Amino acid sequence: MIHPTAIIDPLAEIDNNVQIGPYVIIKPDVCIGSGTTIGPYTTIEQYVTIGKDCRIFQYASIGGAPQDLKFHGEKSYLKIGRGTIIREFVTINRGTEAGGGVTLVGEENYLMAYTHIAHDCKTGKQVILANNSTLAGHILIGDNVTVGGLVAIHQFVRIGDFAYIGGKSAVVKDIPPYVIAAGDRATLHGLNNVGLKRFNFPKATLKQLKKAYRIVFRIGLTVKQASERVKAEVEQIPEVKNFMNFIIKSNRGVTR
Repeated sequence: MIHPTAIIDPLAEIDNNVQIGPYVIIKPDVCIGSGTTIGPYTTIEQYVTIGKDCRIFQYASIGGAPQDLKFHGEKSYLKIGRGTIIREFVTINRGTEAGGGVTLVGEENYLMAYTHIAHDCKTGKQVILANNSTLAGHILIGDNVTVGGLVAIHQFVRIGDFAYIGGKSAVVKDIPPYVIAAGDRATLHGLNNVGLKRFNFPKATLKQLKKAYRIVFRIGLTVKQASERVKAEVEQIPEVKNFMNFIIKSNRGVTR
C-alpha cells in the first residue's frame, strides 16, 4: 500500500489501510486515518492529522508553515476531517500561536485544484472550494458553503452556513448565512434559493428567511432597527435566529 519511492518519517502514524503513491514525503508527527489515499509527489509536513477516507491528489502541499511574518517556528497544527477530497496543487497551512495554533478543515470538504487555505482558517462540513479559491488567515466558513473559482477572501472574514459565493469575487466583509454574494467587491444578491431547495429547506422556512432578508437589507435600516423589526414581524424559527445572530455578532461588518 506504500510505494517504495515514498519517504516516510518513522514517527508518522499511518493506518495499515492507507495508500501512499510515488515520491510522497511525510514528515514526523503526522497521523493518517484508515481508508485515506495520498497521491504522487504530495508533501505532508509536521503536526498534521488527516481523518479517515480522505483522498489527496498529486502535488498537494499539506501543513506547510504559515505565511505570517509573526510566525517564528512555534509548534502549530493542521487537522483535516473525515472524507475530505483535496485536489491537485492545493496548499493548506498550519495555524499560528496568535490564532489559536490550529487550522481546521471540516468533514467531507471538497477542495478543488490550486485552492489555498491559510493559517488559522476553519471550515465546516461539506464545504466546496472551487479552483483557485484563496482564503487568507483566520477565516471562518460555516457548513454547506460553496465558494466559486478565483474567489479571494480577506483575513478574519466569516462566511455563514449555506452561503454561495460566485466566481471571481473579492470578499472583504462577512457573508451572512443562506445568501448569494458575488462581485468585486462582493455584494449580496438575495437568498441562495437554489442551494437551499437542494438541501430540502421547507417553503415555509424560505418564506421567513426572505422576510428577514428584506427587512435587514432592502429598506435602509440600521442593524439594531432591523433586528427589532425581525423579532416583531418574522417567525423566530432556528434559521431566522441563525441569520440574525450572525449579522449582530459581525466584527468586520456585513456585506450588503
